[in-house]
Amino acid sequence: MKRILFALCSLLLLFTSGFNDVQAKSKEEWQDSGEIVWNVPSERKLIAITFDDGPHPLYTPLIMDVLQKHQAKATFFVIGKHAERYPELLQRGVEEGHEIGNHTYEHVGMQGISDDLFLQQLEKTEQAIIAATGIRPVFFRSVGGYYDDRLITLAADEGYRTIIWSWHQDSRDWKRPGVANIINNVAPGSHPGDIVLFHDAGGNRSETVKALDKILDQLEKEGFEFVTVSELLLHSGYEGIPSELIGL
Repeated sequence: MKRILFALCSLLLLFTSGFNDVQAKSKEEWQDSGEIVWNVPSERKLIAITFDDGPHPLYTPLIMDVLQKHQAKATFFVIGKHAERYPELLQRGVEEGHEIGNHTYEHVGMQGISDDLFLQQLEKTEQAIIAATGIRPVFFRSVGGYYDDRLITLAADEGYRTIIWSWHQDSRDWKRPGVANIINNVAPGSHPGDIVLFHDAGGNRSETVKALDKILDQLEKEGFEFVTVSELLLHSGYEGIPSELIGL
């Protein structure tokens, strides 16, 4: 009986020890590490506008036209297979001062993805971006903003920093809630250092195009400047990401 109890205690100790080893880092710990960025403390009125899921042959050029109208810079987190199909849109983006990030090759779900498939998604998209622009991306955004210790570490080992978005700055444009709702989801709650999420593909983005023009106009009047993620980090003196990883 004593042997059975001893064995059970040993198993329990082993289990709890292993459990403690795999505890996830808190959001604050990840933010402090610099390996994930949600927003950046900034004394200047800087905002990073970001777009996921493109490029798209119709909506991405229209969005770039709006950005050009407002002399705004943005970061586009592209899907690799779309980048392969429309490399000229990535080239235009870079020529106009925008930044290109990695958003996986096929927009696959992140939860439970194997290491090999995750790294394959990063690598294929990276090669597509390099082929189009000659620039290696340094920022990664996971599908749906999902993250866990394993994926963030894998991305970091490949030289990427994961960029999410300010949780209060999700335009929710993917729902097509109407232009007014997209504006209200972004403009009233904007703060210096925010990272804002939009989409330039994945469906009809005509509402996004119209709302973006009005959002930029409103925030311009409030004194905001629109910069890439790299510029936001650089101008804010953010120390969580080494300067050699900032894509400028």
